[in-house]
Amino acid sequence: MKIAVAGTGYVGLVTGVCLASKGHQVTCVDVDEKKVEKMKRGETPIYEPGLQELMAQSVKNLSFTTDYKEAYRDADVIFIGVGTPEKYDGSANLAYVYEVAKQIAQNAEKHCVVVLKSTVPIGTNDKIESYIHDKQINDVKIYVASNPEFLSQGTAVHDTLHASRIVIGVTEEYPAKVLQKVYEDFDAPKLVVERRSAEMIKYASNDFLALKISYINEIANLCEVVGADIEEVTEGMGFDGRIGNRFLKAGIGYGGSCFPKDTKALNWLANFNDNEIRTIRAAIEVNENQKFKLIKKAKKYYHDFLFLNVAILGCTFKPGTDDLREAPSLVNVPLLLEDGAHVRIWDPVGTANFKKRFPDKIQYCDSIEQAIEGADICLILTEWESVKNFEVEKFQKLMKCPIVLDGRNCYSLSAFENTKITYDSIGRKTINPNLYKEN
Repeated sequence: MKIAVAGTGYVGLVTGVCLASKGHQVTCVDVDEKKVEKMKRGETPIYEPGLQELMAQSVKNLSFTTDYKEAYRDADVIFIGVGTPEKYDGSANLAYVYEVAKQIAQNAEKHCVVVLKSTVPIGTNDKIESYIHDKQINDVKIYVASNPEFLSQGTAVHDTLHASRIVIGVTEEYPAKVLQKVYEDFDAPKLVVERRSAEMIKYASNDFLALKISYINEIANLCEVVGADIEEVTEGMGFDGRIGNRFLKAGIGYGGSCFPKDTKALNWLANFNDNEIRTIRAAIEVNENQKFKLIKKAKKYYHDFLFLNVAILGCTFKPGTDDLREAPSLVNVPLLLEDGAHVRIWDPVGTANFKKRFPDKIQYCDSIEQAIEGADICLILTEWESVKNFEVEKFQKLMKCPIVLDGRNCYSLSAFENTKITYDSIGRKTINPNLYKEN
């Protein structure tokens, strides 16, 4: 099929490349000329494992352009994968979605199916359909369908090609048949539902996972108080098939482009409709507080951070991506700087983006060793494999004061038991807790 994809962020570009890999003729549209030129050279504008390789393999079926008029003119299917960032009040900003819808309405010259891949509030597909019909110029039939994405950054290509399910939200039979044809070579369950149900499936799924993370973080915090070990607790929980063992890893909270935005959007939508989802509101509050967990722990060892050398390992919200959105580093680093700390940051792929936000006052390091050398304390914010495989003896050897606060539980407790390192993690006992406490 001839497919156009509006937007080349994580959702749009991954969707376009994966569809091209299945033999569809795909044109990816973006307003950013520099970005388009980069993609024409075979370079991805985002860091996503496997994406650039798949782009190269699918080059015969892929094209990139800023000319939306030509792209939408005779496409069979048009996917909308533009961003829906949160507004100040927590609601979703749909300006980009409506802009694309207007472009489609004014340029489509054949019957086509418009597919909302972007995460949008329940009822948006209905509104977009009415908007397109009001704005369209040519006498063609334009259908609107919901097809939410369920990809995770860092595994987005695999999540798309090997999806757990493909949800198709429609009000008519024709767009359902078209999308089933689009996805016929994807080995995944295909669920055809009403459009509003499809929109809700996306929010309900993401928000449930966010709930699970916030719940286990609260249990971890209680484990520290009562002397239980969160990893033993979650192992015992995970054997229960009704619970499962995924999204039960304690830490300093979730981040990224989905969970924070989607929990706030659903909370806003409920309030807007004179309803309340107290569990979602609680998950948001718990997650925001959890991001400061290591700063609170650090206060056990230092009254303040004035003139301290603080090493930060990892600044992205998760490993496998250079994305900083809602990352704990974005709230922790400013606090450290305000308190007079000398901050050093190491991250294998995220420092370029972090440097755009903090161009000075921070030392950006090329290695973990450089970051921790002479440091008074170390905060682990992202569980990169390089961190997990790091020789813990080096903390003792290189740091001025080997206090390691691990926000992602990267190491076993036993690795520190015969050292002179204070190791303080999430939901577990602290190893050597009294070695370096300030008087």
